[in-house]
Amino acid sequence: MKKGVARRVVVKVGTGVLTSGVGCLDTVKMRAICSQIAAARETGVEVALVSSGAVGLGMGRLGLKARPKQIRAVQKCAAVGQGILIQTWEELFEPYGLVVAQLLLTRDDVDNIQRAKALGELIDELLRNRIIPVVNENDSLSAAELNIKFGDNDVLSALVATLCKATDLVILSTAAGLLNKTGDGKMVKEVAKVTPEIRAMAAGTTSATAVGGMITKIKAAEIATSEGCGVYIADGTRPDSLTKILEGENPGTHFIACGKSASTKKRWLAHFGRSIGKVFVDAGAAAAIRTKGGSLLSAGVKSFAGKFQAGALVEIVDISNGDVVARGLAQVDCESLESELSKKGERKPVIVVHRDNLALV
Repeated sequence: MKKGVARRVVVKVGTGVLTSGVGCLDTVKMRAICSQIAAARETGVEVALVSSGAVGLGMGRLGLKARPKQIRAVQKCAAVGQGILIQTWEELFEPYGLVVAQLLLTRDDVDNIQRAKALGELIDELLRNRIIPVVNENDSLSAAELNIKFGDNDVLSALVATLCKATDLVILSTAAGLLNKTGDGKMVKEVAKVTPEIRAMAAGTTSATAVGGMITKIKAAEIATSEGCGVYIADGTRPDSLTKILEGENPGTHFIACGKSASTKKRWLAHFGRSIGKVFVDAGAAAAIRTKGGSLLSAGVKSFAGKFQAGALVEIVDISNGDVVARGLAQVDCESLESELSKKGERKPVIVVHRDNLALV
């Protein structure tokens, strides 16, 4: 490996890479991934693995050809498939002397800052002891109607990378990288910042077992790069994509880290806790939050949505374009804010979200 190689990497592997059809694991590809991770470990690189595949494996075992639409049926497939998935990873890592640890997560596991911190510390402990964390969303319990679902493993992998302060996130996919579908159709080798133009290049997935596609990979890149973690999207069907990346090459698309890793509290505010309200601000207040790092004052608030108490997590939205500027803990409840906004004439500004409890997104 070349000088300056990352010390901690999160590798996300999609269902399309892991399987050769509905319910059929491609152990040749999985073994190649294990070999590359083992080689990385020997050079001192710590690797956490985010692995899809449980639902697809359950579908195969249950004789289903397409992903069920009913939540309970998806949960059933995940419950059947997860054991097959982790047992296969365990068997394939064993020849390299590497132990795996299964971590099944829902949004509830990171919704509380103390639980999120404890999860990060657990991943640290596993990695320090040469144990490979194998992370997956707990699809047997997660459900959209319960509001505890991450949505897909691309986003989950970015949150894991953020949680454990990884220097790089490698998303191994059947897609070789981001293609410029709105332009010349060629591979985009490097992205300095995710813009509306970059998002327009994305497309969803048509896989019978997967969810997401390039859209969710770009979302994952936004999250991870904002916290100082570079992101690669590369062809996971090749037996050397991860090795090439760790050796300083770029076989796919590289999203350059554009931020710095923040404190545990700021990272939790920005990415993990569930918000229960929105505070809409004018363009001036949005710009001040972005560039000056100040608190949100009532003078810049135009309206709000949702019912929240003081201490609740809210999103701060630029009313001029609908962009979420930041997330933070409200210093006032919604009734007090409504009373403040209804006052006529001159009024002393009230702190709605203090800068110490606010994080840009």
